[in-house]
Amino acid sequence: MTVQDPQTIELSARQPAEGVTVLAVSGEVDMVSAPTLREALVNGLTDGGTFVVDMTGVTFLGSAGLAVLVEAARLAPQHNAALKVVATKRAVTRPLEATGLGEVFSVHESVDAALS
Repeated sequence: MTVQDPQTIELSARQPAEGVTVLAVSGEVDMVSAPTLREALVNGLTDGGTFVVDMTGVTFLGSAGLAVLVEAARLAPQHNAALKVVATKRAVTRPLEATGLGEVFSVHESVDAALS
């Protein structure tokens, strides 16, 4: 499944194993695109299992995107899901560090690391 917001974001979900979903996010996660990300996360988390948000393709992460991640982190336990974030670029790691959210999320350097 691929969903594209013509303005700023592209999402692509895959299931590399049973009970595992990887949502690849690329582009800008801002107040225009955050609702698209929110919908994908909320819908994906309802399946439970391991849900990896691969943000290696994200070029901008604004406060609206951070709020979506916080909401997803709060919803995950309600659905018996483990939320993991993959972040390597400064565009994502910097906002996570600046807000202290890097300590809240399970942040990994690769999808493989998140799944091991």
